[in-house]
Amino acid sequence: MSVKRLPVGIFWSFLLCCLLLVINGCDTYQKILKSSDYTFKYEKVKEYYNTGQYDKALPLFEELMGVYKGTKEAEKLYYFYAYCHYGLEDYLSASHYFKSFIDAFPRSIYAEDAQFMIGYSYYKMSPQPSLEQSNSEKAIEAFQLFLNSYANSSKTERCNELIDNLRLKLENKAFSNAELYFKIKTYKAAATAYRGILVDFPDTRRKEEVMFKVLKSYYLLALNSIEEKKQERYQFAADAYLEFIDQFPNSKYNREAERIYTTCTNNLAKIKANGQQ
Repeated sequence: MSVKRLPVGIFWSFLLCCLLLVINGCDTYQKILKSSDYTFKYEKVKEYYNTGQYDKALPLFEELMGVYKGTKEAEKLYYFYAYCHYGLEDYLSASHYFKSFIDAFPRSIYAEDAQFMIGYSYYKMSPQPSLEQSNSEKAIEAFQLFLNSYANSSKTERCNELIDNLRLKLENKAFSNAELYFKIKTYKAAATAYRGILVDFPDTRRKEEVMFKVLKSYYLLALNSIEEKKQERYQFAADAYLEFIDQFPNSKYNREAERIYTTCTNNLAKIKANGQQ
């Protein structure tokens, strides 16, 4: 199918019209910024915000917040100013201004939503599990504060759901770290990291695997230790086995776990016998 091309003259006329519209739009916006009619600016900032033109709304918000400071309009302007940063995907600034809003207007009807949005702004900055997770931790902290402050909020269920998502991300990060230690044969660090998962995430779905990895890490640590430390570390492994088998008597790891335990107890017996000679 053939595509008809516009005549060259019509094309350039169309392009010129588009350019003039852009220039005219920029000129109109500059006139709005320079205007001293604050009622007019207030109406324009609402228009820009409601149509998602946050980049245009932001300078107007900043000016009007100063103009209306101390009036009932200041509260609303500050609240939507924070949302304007959120709309621009500047989540760090958004979290800051939602927090500042609560500090300035603690009894505002918008305070509940602002507290939630502090956490949600950090949530939006939370990276994939392989990266540093400080923003995930800050999001959880903010959501917990929200739940403590607004226990009967309609956002409670959503808040708990987001916390669960973030905690799973932190757990995945912790597990990846432990797995890396194990892979590079840094068994003492691996055992500590796996144990940390059991402490920080007691309801983890990986509990069976993690407890087995604690046992195996201590066992491999003992095997690769100097003689003076073997007894203590074989004992750590044996104790880890008893904890593991108590929790998971029918585990898929039982055959290997029992073999490790037998080796540990046999080696402990030999060490004890040699010590008594």
